[in-house]
Amino acid sequence: MSNIIITTGNEIPEKKVTEILGVVKGSTVRARNVGRDIGAGFKSLVGGEVKTYTEMTMNARDEAYNRMVNEAIDLGADAIIGVRFTTSMVMAGASEMLAYG
Repeated sequence: MSNIIITTGNEIPEKKVTEILGVVKGSTVRARNVGRDIGAGFKSLVGGEVKTYTEMTMNARDEAYNRMVNEAIDLGADAIIGVRFTTSMVMAGASEMLAYG
């Protein structure tokens, strides 16, 4: 795999942006399942972290991130700056995780 610099910053110390290849992005849509919803419902009664949703969100974030990096590599980029994550509900019970930079 390529050594690509990835940062949330808008610049990289001691590096100069010489060419902008465009915005790169990666996304995934994840749906909840009944088993997780039942467990989350019980957890909401007593409070605390809903670990199954935390894990699902982490996996979605990783997948979106990897897709963004692969798009940058395909473009021949050596860095991605200004990286951000966002999420949105696509439909009831399904959300998109988007990484872009």
